[in-house]
Amino acid sequence: MLPADAAAKARSTFDSGKTLPLAFRLERLRALLRAIERHEDALLGAMRQDLHKHPNEAFAELGLALSDLKHHLAHLADWAAPQRLPISKVLFPARAYVQHEPLGRVLIIGPWNYPALLVLHPLIGAVAAGNTVVVKPSELSPATSQAVEAVLRDAFGDDGHVSVVQGGVDVSTQLLAERWDHIFFTGSTQVGKVVMAAAAKHLTPVTLELGGKSPALIDDDVNLDVAAKRIAWSKTYNAGQTCVCVDYVLVHERHAAAFISKVKQAWLDFYGQDPKQSPDFSRIVTPRHAERLQRLMEGGTVAHGGQVDAAERYVAPTLLTDVKLDSPLMQEEIFGPLLPVIPVKSLDEAMAFVRARPKPLGLYVFTENDAHAERVFAQCPSGGAMQNDSIGQIATHSLPFGGVGDSGLGRYHGRHSFETFSNPKSVVRKPAFPDFFLRYAPLRRTPLALWRHIVG
Repeated sequence: MLPADAAAKARSTFDSGKTLPLAFRLERLRALLRAIERHEDALLGAMRQDLHKHPNEAFAELGLALSDLKHHLAHLADWAAPQRLPISKVLFPARAYVQHEPLGRVLIIGPWNYPALLVLHPLIGAVAAGNTVVVKPSELSPATSQAVEAVLRDAFGDDGHVSVVQGGVDVSTQLLAERWDHIFFTGSTQVGKVVMAAAAKHLTPVTLELGGKSPALIDDDVNLDVAAKRIAWSKTYNAGQTCVCVDYVLVHERHAAAFISKVKQAWLDFYGQDPKQSPDFSRIVTPRHAERLQRLMEGGTVAHGGQVDAAERYVAPTLLTDVKLDSPLMQEEIFGPLLPVIPVKSLDEAMAFVRARPKPLGLYVFTENDAHAERVFAQCPSGGAMQNDSIGQIATHSLPFGGVGDSGLGRYHGRHSFETFSNPKSVVRKPAFPDFFLRYAPLRRTPLALWRHIVG
């Protein structure tokens, strides 16, 4: 389907009013749930083809989407109900409430690193809120993009409620030229700026789920075995192609050598002597991205790993020391299994390092001292944060997920998804009588003291 045709069909379907009833939204969410379950094998196979994901790792995408779907189905009736609120004296007698209404036509542009989840997750909220949606999956994960299209066609048919447009940058450009009521983009900060500029032409609201360099701070008071294993996992889950994974480590200098040794051992335990042969280690999305990671290694000394086979899209889990802070390694989001390790003398030095850079999407502090963790969270802004682990802050419905500054704009997950794609309309319902004369001129009939009492 052409971008302009998809946009026009989405407008026509929304204007028909068919997506507004709660019963319709719930039925479509149930249909999506059933379609994901029917296409599970195809989706898992597609993610294996695109990113060499182990089925367990691939199912994590589907599991999070299914869990969010079930959460929406359980709570949508409550979220969508009018929320009665108190009124001020000046409005008496009246009643006031907030009614969430759909924004209209939504454009979702998905990424390649989690090509199923990061299309389905925002789509759930957009459908729950009563919108029509055009989805543009990533061209860099073609097998999964086709499998997702099959799921959505199965669930929604061809009535303009949810449409899929496949293609590359030219297609995204054409879609962004259309007028939308909300744009949801997941990807790099650089492309996020392009999306926001296009949206500004129509004053279209945006949600930008971006990335950045999410640091891990290792305190002097730390369980180093746990810290090393969890950071090693974070950096190689999906081959490090996760927006909230640990990008680099600031470790107390007393623990630096031991930390490096323990990360090496963890990777050996996870993937064996040759991770390239491991069925559990994912691949980089394209040869070009693998070559980029190889160039980033020039920003430090390889202390472990470093092997690259760009044609096979393989980059080994790699530790980097003697890091050059002005190199691309420390200026760009890595988005791969490279882990720069930077010794610091204190937690205060680590916090100053983080505050001197753009606000990260994730912030991780490994410490047994809760007061130290609280100080880091209070003094270092970030989209989300964890103590003694990473990535997991995205995996619960109750927490809003999103970035701040360069790492993103807006929040979603659970109820926050429904609210992102809704307009919280303020409604006041007031009877025709009584009609108090005090509001009308001539105002001299009302003493100022009485007016203060009414209005204040």
